[in-house]
Amino acid sequence: MKIKFIGTGSGITSLKRFHSSLLFSEPKYKLLIDAGDGISKALLTQKISFNSINGIVISHLHPDHFSGLSSLIVQMKISGRRNDLNIFIHNNLVKLIKIYLYQSYIFNERLGFKLNYVGFEHEERIKLTTELSFISKQNSHLDHYKAFDKGNTLSFSCSSFLFQYRDKDIFYSGDMGGKNDLYLFGDTKPKVLITEISHIDISDILTILRSFEKGKIILTHISDEDEIKLERLFNSLNKKELKRITTAYDGLTISI
Repeated sequence: MKIKFIGTGSGITSLKRFHSSLLFSEPKYKLLIDAGDGISKALLTQKISFNSINGIVISHLHPDHFSGLSSLIVQMKISGRRNDLNIFIHNNLVKLIKIYLYQSYIFNERLGFKLNYVGFEHEERIKLTTELSFISKQNSHLDHYKAFDKGNTLSFSCSSFLFQYRDKDIFYSGDMGGKNDLYLFGDTKPKVLITEISHIDISDILTILRSFEKGKIILTHISDEDEIKLERLFNSLNKKELKRITTAYDGLTISI
């Protein structure tokens, strides 16, 4: 399986990076993780066919993670897509996504292909193929917004993911609320840990690198200002540690 970083930017729009998004590709399935503003252009830049994507996972409803979904579906329609598209999202958000797409004038009857909404619960295993699956857990990224929901009408579902391909685990933090979200899956020792860096300190990255004995760590969700933080981090590492940690860039591809 290959993981391609379609975008590695943070929520701050940058000329250097598209917003954060990943593509998991195995022989039978291509899964896009998040579809924020500019995702269609980001995929074109990486020479990824819209219609090669079998499913899209949305981690949460911040615009840099989901607001490009409607335009991507329109591009799929324009390019003549015929195969079904699966949209994976927490059950609390399925209705909202359906309304969002309906209000974007996206109707199943006119698409030429079927949208399948696959709701999931946290800690439920979702099988994509016989070899690829994922489990999500609620993280704390949106917790500090709850005080502003005066009408108590919003869902604050925000997911981190543990993907399993064959016997290998890949942890993707998504957007986090703090360092504790790096340990949502307990003692799991993934082959690859992909973590955002916008909402945690350099010291937290160092801690998990030094406790994460053999796996590889890839840093993403990077703003232009974060590059200074990254320079300090890499200057503090020894040669052995430097071999195990990578800063992602748009188009980076790794094999699992």
